[in-house]
Amino acid sequence: MAEAGGAETIDFSKTNVYDELMKRTAKRGPDSCIDAVGCEASGHGSADAMLDKVKATAFLATDRVHVLREAIMCCRKAGTVSVPGVYVGLGDKIPLGAAMNKGLTIKSGQTHVQAYTKPLLKRIEAGEIDPSFVVTHPASLEDAPSMYKKFRDKEDGVIKVVLRPGR
Repeated sequence: MAEAGGAETIDFSKTNVYDELMKRTAKRGPDSCIDAVGCEASGHGSADAMLDKVKATAFLATDRVHVLREAIMCCRKAGTVSVPGVYVGLGDKIPLGAAMNKGLTIKSGQTHVQAYTKPLLKRIEAGEIDPSFVVTHPASLEDAPSMYKKFRDKEDGVIKVVLRPGR
């Protein structure tokens, strides 16, 4: 989905993100990094991601902060780490020293949906923006329980479901 929107992607379960970003930026690091994942980050790939999953399962932590750690470690000096991903409580082993020593700006907070809904809808209606590429599963309203289960269980490539009554 990200590639369809023009983004370059790195699969951290197959590639060391830090090494790949250093290679792509001549060892400087990206100007900014975005953690759009939040507390539901996957528990596979690196040792710390798996440790986050174990801690969350054992109720020793509420959030899986692997992506936030990666963003802090990868971002260039004086760069920006933005965190629109949703966190709900406690994370562990966040490299605050690295963030401080690099002079990073960290911005966080949920997206202000009410502020953006009307202007974005106008642009969609005018044909300036086509968000349909994010919809992976159009379905009927009656299919909501089964589609939610597929989304929850990460089955069938479900990313975004659009439900319509009587479809």
